[in-house]
Amino acid sequence: MQSAAQRLGELLTELSQALWRCYTHPASAAPSLEVNTAGWRREGDREAFAKVLPALAKPNLPDNGTMLVSYILVEESAHRVGRALHEIGSSALTTQVTAEVRAELRAVEQAELGDLSGRGKQAVVLTRADASPAQVAAADRLLHKDPLGSGALMSDVDPTSAAVAAAHWLHAAATVAAEESGLEPEQVVLEADNIEALPHETPTLVLESLASGMSPHAVITGLVRGAMDVAEGNLPDIDLLDELSGRLERLAPHLDLEDPRQREQLIGSLRLTPLDPSRPALNLLEDLLSGIHGCWLIYQEYVQPPGSSDAQGDAEEREGGEELDDAYYEARHEELVAAFIEAVRAEAAERHERLL
Repeated sequence: MQSAAQRLGELLTELSQALWRCYTHPASAAPSLEVNTAGWRREGDREAFAKVLPALAKPNLPDNGTMLVSYILVEESAHRVGRALHEIGSSALTTQVTAEVRAELRAVEQAELGDLSGRGKQAVVLTRADASPAQVAAADRLLHKDPLGSGALMSDVDPTSAAVAAAHWLHAAATVAAEESGLEPEQVVLEADNIEALPHETPTLVLESLASGMSPHAVITGLVRGAMDVAEGNLPDIDLLDELSGRLERLAPHLDLEDPRQREQLIGSLRLTPLDPSRPALNLLEDLLSGIHGCWLIYQEYVQPPGSSDAQGDAEEREGGEELDDAYYEARHEELVAAFIEAVRAEAAERHERLL
């Protein structure tokens, strides 16, 4: 009985993974829904939700040495659980498992609609290939409240959708910092890396893509889907082969490829995705929030808070014998933060139609 219960647990885990894969890999994110394509298979898995509970109650069983097996992962996973329940033969356990599976189905369906309450909360640690308008709007509200980012953005919102909103607010912050510094918006985060070490590559790529006219949704979902392809062992873009080949041709003549360390250095520079394939959406969101922080670093380098004395005035005040205390500098800092946030909110509102 213990081995049968353990097997049931493993099969329930597999079923849960198959159900949530329909959330993370929706058919809408596939390039095609033609027969035998990935999109077509995803559609079949999602349509099989209606067959899950019946399969638990009446699974396909062996009959004269043969057994009907579904090619649809969700449906067959449900039949496997049903066969395990049939083997155990406990009606009470079957009732309990059916209730749990029903709750899991409901959680996935609610998450697809942007509702991450209850059991659907687990979606905040998953990477989805598409963004929910409801979740993008929720992330936008959180960033309006605190453009520098808050813990709720990481814990309460689907990370792909949060990254779409964060890309919009990063562009607003970079525009504000660029106006004060004289830099181009695409240069701001890279320049901020000279002030404080930052993961500047991805925010800069996002800013360059937005500057070319792409929408935040297109930029973010493109990066996320590419990283998800890499995680599954696929090449995200055929054009990447040419890019990697060109980079190899440029670097190889300057390296001794017989030297293991130099070979490792070369291989490390040839990345298929700028994101961590094991957690691409969360990694992207973290990088974008770091990019907004970088915009703040540049802004404060170039702007004095309204109504405050400049650096020369501070020096004269010190020469007069009055020592400036920590409270003074803290007040100046808060004033500057407030000015930056106000400017970023105004810039984000100007371009808000691009967000949704």
